[in-house]
Amino acid sequence: MLENRLSRGKALLLSVLPLAGALLLSGCGFRLEGRVPLPQPIRRPYIEAPDQQSDFVQSLRRQMLISGAHPVASRGQATAVVDVLDDVVTRRVLSVTAQNRPAEYQVTYTVRFSVAAGGKEILPPQQVSAMRSYSFDESLLLAKEHEEAILQQAMGQDLADIVMRRLSRVGGD
Repeated sequence: MLENRLSRGKALLLSVLPLAGALLLSGCGFRLEGRVPLPQPIRRPYIEAPDQQSDFVQSLRRQMLISGAHPVASRGQATAVVDVLDDVVTRRVLSVTAQNRPAEYQVTYTVRFSVAAGGKEILPPQQVSAMRSYSFDESLLLAKEHEEAILQQAMGQDLADIVMRRLSRVGGD
């Protein structure tokens, strides 16, 4: 009988612990990664960009959808316009071999953007950038080109995350 009560107490404790943990996490402001709530003026954004297919623009659109925003197809339907002023990837040689061939490259992804809503600028032009470096080997040319493309895509996602955090802090709720 004592064992029966102990096992029921254990079962109760095991069922209450996850609930208590969830309450503690929600009380400290914990949110699932990737979900950044956007203020009301930015819930129906239009993304104005010279290249709608760039890694940054695609990642930003995806992050907005995850956050509950509904990016629109035209400026006239939008409650806010995210204007991507620059979306540039540059590559430079970091080091060379004894034969004066590139051994290491640095890739920099730079984005400059501004946000307007209701006919007024709510975020002035700002610039964000990310840098990555990778080793280079001529005998692995295709693999290294693929590595650079993967780095560029990851940097586009990182920059979109930064922009989403800035958008989430815009006033006007």
